Amino acid sequence: MQLEFKNLEQIQRYKLMSNLVIPRPIAWISTISSNNVLNLAPFSYFTPLSSNPATFIVSIGHKQDGSPKDTLKNLRETKKCSIVIATDSEAGDLNASALSLPENVSEFQECNIEQKIINPNYPVIPKSAKIAFFCSYLQEVDLKNSKTIPVIVELQEVYIDDSLVADKEKLRFNFKNPLARVGAGYYKLGEEIEV
Repeated sequence: MQLEFKNLEQIQRYKLMSNLVIPRPIAWISTISSNNVLNLAPFSYFTPLSSNPATFIVSIGHKQDGSPKDTLKNLRETKKCSIVIATDSEAGDLNASALSLPENVSEFQECNIEQKIINPNYPVIPKSAKIAFFCSYLQEVDLKNSKTIPVIVELQEVYIDDSLVADKEKLRFNFKNPLARVGAGYYKLGEEIEV
């Protein structure tokens, strides 16, 4: 089968890309509005972009009414976010936080997700989080006629729970069962294999 993308409908393009580029890491992004409302939402169009400068890219869509999602709005206003890499034990909370809520309602509160402060200069993260990246807004990428906005954020600080550190000198970690997207479903990543 060979398909020319220009001849495909948007939903077909999405299904092909999301089902064939696997697994896709999930950025569970915490932001805060200029009115101090916490927002928490998962995004699976997310990946590291560069290590120098240390950057990630995440594509953020719009709400049904065409307005920017709260994460994008908050990033534009406050220029900061915290990105958590969730595990299988957090799948329920992560999925619940994907709800479309009014911008004055916090997913932390609505979904009863406990929070913790690691870096007081960045938005709080879920209490269960073992890995978090504290990032600042860098720039957006203009994709003509796209309904998503690719946003580049720059990594300022990383949090790694001490229980995950296997070798501090070699920066090796025992991070078990991180979540990823494969097609429309959530999957936990399995064991390392020897090659």
